[in-house]
Amino acid sequence: CVPADARLSVVFAARQAGVIAGLDCARLAMLQLDPDARFEALVADGDAVGADTALARVDGNARAILSAERTALNLLGRLSGVATLTRAYVDAVAGTKARIVDTRKTTPGLRALEKYAVRCGGGVNHRFGLDDAVLIKDNHLVAAGGIRPAIERVRAGLGHMAKIEL
Repeated sequence: CVPADARLSVVFAARQAGVIAGLDCARLAMLQLDPDARFEALVADGDAVGADTALARVDGNARAILSAERTALNLLGRLSGVATLTRAYVDAVAGTKARIVDTRKTTPGLRALEKYAVRCGGGVNHRFGLDDAVLIKDNHLVAAGGIRPAIERVRAGLGHMAKIEL
């Protein structure tokens, strides 16, 4: 029902207060369907915003914008949710030596984006994958015969730059 040459201008706005993450994802969703669209971010990833804050303005082909909007909003909403929750935990430990660190347990296909959102919220990335470091857990210690033998065996098989967590 939308003419092929129709133009549209829209504003993405926050429904509630939070920390923004994923503006580039929203921009790329729009540009994927309309390479000539104009996407103007009005805030930056990592910014804390209030409800009803305008986040971005998009001008372009109406069909493309209407087709891409759900993907753009889903990514922006998901990543901003991760950033907002992370910021709440970061604020809760402010003034202590504690750091809020993420996990590898992420939504399939969204690991890099969700880890980015954690950083936008003030958190720290732990590991991206199993190959980033060696993690020795309690059940490994039992099977290895204790802390010292476990660490010695791991070090014997790794380079000197490998990270070992116990």
